[in-house]
Amino acid sequence: MDSNETQKRITQLQKLIAHHRQRYHTDDAPEISDEVYDSLIGELQRLEGTTDETEDSETTVVGGSVSEAFSKVTHAVRQWSFGNVFSREELADWEARLYRFLDTTPKETELTYVAEHKIDGLKVILTYKAGELVRAATRGNGVVGEDVTHTVRTIADVPQVLTQTVDVVCVGEVWLSQKEFERINKKREVSGDSLFANPRNAAAGTLRQLDPAVAKERKLSMYVYDIDLFDPHTEQLSTPLTQEDELQLLQTLGFAVNKNRKVCDTIDEILSFYTTWTAKRESLPYGVDGVVIKVNEIAHQKALGYTAKSPRYGTAFKFPAEQATTVVEDIQLQVGRTGVVTPVAHLTPVFIDGSTVSRATLHNEDEIRRLDVRIGDTVVLEKAGDIIPKVLSVLIELRPEKTKPYVFPKKVDGCGGDGAIERIHGESAYRCVTLDSDHLHRQRLYHFVSKSALNVDGVGPRIVDLLVDHGLVKTYADFFTLKAGDLRDLPSFQEKAAQNTVDAIAAAATVPLHRLLIGLSIEQAGEETARLIAEHFGSLETIRTASVEDVAAVHGVGDTVGASLCAWFADAHNSEVLDDLLPCVTIENPASVATGALLGKTVVFTGTLPTLGRDEAKDLARKHGAKVSSSVSKKTDYVVLGAEAGSKEQKAIDLGVQTLTEEEFLDLIS
Repeated sequence: MDSNETQKRITQLQKLIAHHRQRYHTDDAPEISDEVYDSLIGELQRLEGTTDETEDSETTVVGGSVSEAFSKVTHAVRQWSFGNVFSREELADWEARLYRFLDTTPKETELTYVAEHKIDGLKVILTYKAGELVRAATRGNGVVGEDVTHTVRTIADVPQVLTQTVDVVCVGEVWLSQKEFERINKKREVSGDSLFANPRNAAAGTLRQLDPAVAKERKLSMYVYDIDLFDPHTEQLSTPLTQEDELQLLQTLGFAVNKNRKVCDTIDEILSFYTTWTAKRESLPYGVDGVVIKVNEIAHQKALGYTAKSPRYGTAFKFPAEQATTVVEDIQLQVGRTGVVTPVAHLTPVFIDGSTVSRATLHNEDEIRRLDVRIGDTVVLEKAGDIIPKVLSVLIELRPEKTKPYVFPKKVDGCGGDGAIERIHGESAYRCVTLDSDHLHRQRLYHFVSKSALNVDGVGPRIVDLLVDHGLVKTYADFFTLKAGDLRDLPSFQEKAAQNTVDAIAAAATVPLHRLLIGLSIEQAGEETARLIAEHFGSLETIRTASVEDVAAVHGVGDTVGASLCAWFADAHNSEVLDDLLPCVTIENPASVATGALLGKTVVFTGTLPTLGRDEAKDLARKHGAKVSSSVSKKTDYVVLGAEAGSKEQKAIDLGVQTLTEEEFLDLIS
């Protein structure tokens, strides 16, 4: 067609698309299918020459009108998170618990189940009055969530008006497609913004935008899967009796409901559904990390009820950790600040578990030999959640010819002296024989000012390198002798930046004893160990004179830490460095806790708390006498649950450990 005809067609398409968008999003009375609507969009894009990046086009308009609002919402019905199972055996155990709790048997009561995809998104609660959307909120801590109505209104899947004038509170998952995720990241890369790590993070960040225009530009999606409250008023609608009835009702009301579900009569049918989607999950537009299984009968759901945090009637059957194949391009040795040498595989970049991976630890020489991993090998890589990727195995069939077994070298760049390394007695690891290299020296200085140690605000490796390169800092004590005038002539430093750096160092001069121990780069003295030692001995003077046996006797420490700590303080060079530092700092010794609501209790924190940072929550627990642990066991007294608590929540439930919300935790110590 000629240019006039093309422009006419463009104008017609623009008007038609605007009409159908109005009918779908605002009037909730669509006249055409989604497929037809998408076809119209595609044609308009072709004729306009536009893409999803184009602004001010009918093809990139999403949802209805937006509003600005952001406040806390108390849920009408408390929100929960599902526990997890990871095998057929655990799933069978879960079913057995259902029957025990209902005090019945499979012969007496035949439970059925609904299996659905566990979408990797963000839970949102929608509230409708007389069929109109009045509020959308995040799960938050289960009791109080965030009002995100202004961003949820921009989601095409969320109807502004239902097909019936009912009151309903329903729950669903907001997610971002892989295609849209890639588009957003490409746009952010062009503009110089940091990239989102995965679609779930991008969806969460978008939903919590204060500016609804940002959310409108990104094409979020939502599936609704549950009803919390329902009042049909005068509408001729029956109250659902099963979970499947709920999903059908939600669809009737105009919600987008995931069609990838199945009503199952047996565990074997659930396993079949699970196995099918384990293999096909990569074909889905959304991220999915398992299958949610719920008892189908609502009456049984109510009878089963809830634990402190989870519904007994449902569980999440998680998919196996994601795996991928890639090629080992090189094996390099990384020297840590304590001189321990770790082999690292440099990989052909591969996308796995929501992020691109190009490195994987090989742990030590013994692991390399066990795997027989060589440069050029194709390996199976595994990355589960946030765990560092690891090499599971080598595909020998794909090994190139003339590859050679990796031989651990005798010398490593980054170590002091001649670079010699030695195997640590009784361990598989190697470390530098001499610890006086410039590389190690800088690594220790970086760590000294880092957040986990003295926490010098704004002073990171770049500034430390500048100070070292210009001869201003050689030891820890040198940081505290700096004046603003010393820094003004350094590259990129101006007077205000110089003063800010000096002020930050001065603020860090008052340091808790455990943080000082962390900052000294004593091997084996991590955060929790340093706290235990500081709290047990009470002062640096007492620690410096303690024997290996004294330190090893501290509960949770042991012989290895005791030997390492005492060896560090016995070293003449270390003592000299520490003696130079002490006049520059004020050490805060730990307060003795004779009484407290948590005295003698062991507390574990998991998930994202609604108001407290993780470190802040831990400090509060310790101040009230608790020992804070990172793992749940039978000795744990309380597990404090935040959003997306994960497997620790289920372990607490399985072990009968009491769980607390943040609010309950604060009430306990008040």
